[in-house]
Amino acid sequence: MASLPWTQQLTDNLADRKAAGRYRQQRTRLGEQGVNVVIDGQKCLSFCSNDYLGLASHPALKKAFIDAVEDEGVGAGAAHLLTGHSHYHQQLEEALADFTGQQRTVLFSSGYQANMGVIDGLMTRGDVIIQDKLNHASLLDGGRLSSAEQYRYRHVDMAGLEKRLQQSEQTNHRLIISDGVFSMDGDIAPLPDILTLAKQHDAAVLIDDAHGFGILGEHGRGSVEYWNISQDESPIVMGTFGKAFGTAGAFVAADDEVIETLIQQARTYVYTTAQPAAIAAATLASLKLVEQESWRREKLQSLISRFKTGATQLGLNVMDSSTAIQPVLIGDDQQAIKIGKALEEKGILVGVIRPPTVPEGSARLRITFSANHSEQDVTQLLNALELAHAH
Repeated sequence: MASLPWTQQLTDNLADRKAAGRYRQQRTRLGEQGVNVVIDGQKCLSFCSNDYLGLASHPALKKAFIDAVEDEGVGAGAAHLLTGHSHYHQQLEEALADFTGQQRTVLFSSGYQANMGVIDGLMTRGDVIIQDKLNHASLLDGGRLSSAEQYRYRHVDMAGLEKRLQQSEQTNHRLIISDGVFSMDGDIAPLPDILTLAKQHDAAVLIDDAHGFGILGEHGRGSVEYWNISQDESPIVMGTFGKAFGTAGAFVAADDEVIETLIQQARTYVYTTAQPAAIAAATLASLKLVEQESWRREKLQSLISRFKTGATQLGLNVMDSSTAIQPVLIGDDQQAIKIGKALEEKGILVGVIRPPTVPEGSARLRITFSANHSEQDVTQLLNALELAHAH
């Protein structure tokens, strides 16, 4: 077959990306996800997964998953609205409504699909969407997919948000969208301020709590619990299972009318096969552990404080984050790659994040912690960072 007319252009684009140090490559993991992993045949101490509570390979989750496969087989075979919605999916939706204190929830096959679905499902031409500039790609894409007009405001800038609300005063339907915990900075959105402005201007609020759900709040209920938001003030919340919950997929929690609208209108819900029932069964087991084993959150917090103290003493530029996401700002792309490689040579794996994922000049090491890390692991990381940074 002759090459496609734009093949040369694609080749050139890839070469440019390589030259700019922005070329990414897949790594292959052998064995289960965890703190100690084998990547491309090398044993590594990993600080770059979102398995915050260390549940991804927990025996209770494995057992629930295997039992459900014996019960229900593997594939769901159809969308939720046909025959794909098993009793495990139903139980999980009900359990999540109880857990979040919301009227109802609906499951999605991934967090990306949930964000695309909820924005496109609720907003239409003539409506206005107002987003934090550093929101996750899936939220920005959801806004682009919708026919609504899109406004942005500077990161957590409440005066900027208020200005956007004033500019769009003539619009009937407005939706303010923010991450609960920002995935690249690790900082927490000022939810009470957002909700106050939303109330004053009669706008709705959607919070993507992918990195807060399971972690923030005494019981792990996320941003809403962390900020002590009352049930009747609660925003629409999107939460994922692939991070703290150690499984896969996502949900949206809101009042009855919103959820029913999504079931009818969210294209990423209506037109996709339901996830295997076994994933819902494993997530039900995970939900129990998240609620009952608060020691996981406590241990995570103590590891984070230990790291922050040590990193500050080393003079590292640690960004202002109190969550499991601890970014060390490097600035220069090539320098960040170099430090990442030096750490990997010492058997330590961290995320090296560079533009376009983060703004120009803010390349960083994205270090994430898990309740399964030990204090010794943190010491090993700090020692390696001291050496790598010195060079």
